[in-house]
Amino acid sequence: MSGLGFVALGVLLIAAGALWRGRAVRPLSRKRARAALARDYPRHLLRSADMAIAAARRQAARGEPVIVRIDDVISVATQHFGHASVTREQAAAALRQRYEAGGCRADCMTDAFD
Repeated sequence: MSGLGFVALGVLLIAAGALWRGRAVRPLSRKRARAALARDYPRHLLRSADMAIAAARRQAARGEPVIVRIDDVISVATQHFGHASVTREQAAAALRQRYEAGGCRADCMTDAFD
């Protein structure tokens, strides 16, 4: 009997899911979306700098210095995170922070300090 009850409960849940069709409880709000984007922006910039440094390291040949540009950080932030208006100053600050924290001084070169 318990197996039949379990199957009946499953059928009820499937029917309820089919009727509900995954509708959002609260509709999306532009205001909340902008607030979330602004909240995550500094973290995304730092992550973009990390990703630009990693990509430059992969592209550099053995024994060759790694060159990371501010434009690389901006393109990663735009393409990967969807930030359309990243200023050069903000990207340079993020790149400087990750450059110093990541131990890049030994093998990297950047234009973030200009």
